[in-house]
Amino acid sequence: MTDDSPAVAGATAGTTKAATATGTAIPAPSARSASTPARAVTRPARAGRAETVRFAATHTLPAFLRGAFHVRPKVVSAYAALGQQGWSAATLRAMRARHGGAPVEVRGLSGTLLVLLDQADVRQFYELPVRTLAMDAPDKYRGLSLLEPTGVICSHGDTREDRRRINDEVLAADRPVHPSCREFRSLVDEEASALTCGGELDFTRLRRTVARLGRRMVLGDAAAGDEELARWLLAIREEANWMRMRKGRAAAAEALYAKAAARVEEYAARAEPYTLAALARRHPSAAGPDAAVLDPVGQAHHWLLALDTVGPTVARTLLLLSAHPAEQDAVRAGIDGGDPELPRLRACVRETLRLYPLVPDLVRVTRAETEWRGQRYPAGTAVLVPALFHQRDPEHVAAAHRFVPARWLRPGAADDPVLAPFSHGGGRCPGEHLGLLTSAALIAAVLRGHRVTGGRPALDPSLALPGLLGSAGIRLTLTAR
Repeated sequence: MTDDSPAVAGATAGTTKAATATGTAIPAPSARSASTPARAVTRPARAGRAETVRFAATHTLPAFLRGAFHVRPKVVSAYAALGQQGWSAATLRAMRARHGGAPVEVRGLSGTLLVLLDQADVRQFYELPVRTLAMDAPDKYRGLSLLEPTGVICSHGDTREDRRRINDEVLAADRPVHPSCREFRSLVDEEASALTCGGELDFTRLRRTVARLGRRMVLGDAAAGDEELARWLLAIREEANWMRMRKGRAAAAEALYAKAAARVEEYAARAEPYTLAALARRHPSAAGPDAAVLDPVGQAHHWLLALDTVGPTVARTLLLLSAHPAEQDAVRAGIDGGDPELPRLRACVRETLRLYPLVPDLVRVTRAETEWRGQRYPAGTAVLVPALFHQRDPEHVAAAHRFVPARWLRPGAADDPVLAPFSHGGGRCPGEHLGLLTSAALIAAVLRGHRVTGGRPALDPSLALPGLLGSAGIRLTLTAR
């Protein structure tokens, strides 16, 4: 549920080893410094023609084909089989080495991107205020303006700040426990009963269960079975992937959004008091003079989209636990112990999102002149952080391609800028805690009465985990306890 839309125990540079709760040593990264040593820079680093073509072929084109707002499962499966993430990582490593870690300007069809390849620059990216480094980059805006025209990400300036404040308050972004936590957990338990029927859990059943749960959490019980609304939103998301390049279809998507928005308002008007839509309708801004502009309920489209991503996260986490039985035992001990916060399980979810982030790239655009590595760049510069690359960079992250949930259990781990499954700074996901609650509660509901004894695709814990892991093909074997 990122607004861009995510610290490591024993995993920072220079660390020699650390022990997980099961006694497994975490290999140390390279002994180099946390930032790539900078060479003297007299002019901005710019990618050459060959570099630009390679970057487009291995990074930006695959990202576009994968889909920014609705992931295309067949494309992800094909790229996973081909090892596409490895191509992208190799390209970025080569760029970093050639330019000494400096930000690199890369020309593309939609303009120039400033790609940040060094940890110090990534830290600056998160520290800059959103008014300077804005969320609504042109490409992102073109897509999201179809999907959520009054949403936070499509806003800037005072309007963005006001909408973000409302969003944060409805989602209880500053609290680890949402005020509706008890009701949401009850909904999870009710819906999760459908997941454990039979000896196998496939992603199709999980996706449908999560979609029902999301509609109940956002819009109330009356919306639970509204498959028509789900189809409308899916069609809008798919068109958003094309970023208004198909003019006729973009107009149709706008008309479909109007129908969906009216349906959402109908549900919101009679939603249970604990739902997100009801909380938004009761927010003081909903009755204020700027209610039409701020449109508190309009953010419901984003909440539904964000909660749908719980399905892939749960599927991947359960698959990883099936391949790591000792970790599954540790998680189940926490579940049986009755701790409602389930810290070990939440650490597993965070680790899954480190390995397979929902938002692999963060893109923003500057609203004022900025300085990077002593070079000044004008307002309007698009800045890219390849978050997945950084989170799985063996030079800075210990056991970068391994499933090591214990790295998230040390104090302050979630605020380490090296890793960002929920982003950081002004763009940090306001639904972080709610997303973790929902994912962990669903996984716990499965593991209370069952053990995941196998899964497809098969993962070998002795080898580096694959760079991509499509969720659509995941099948999990469940054995009753």
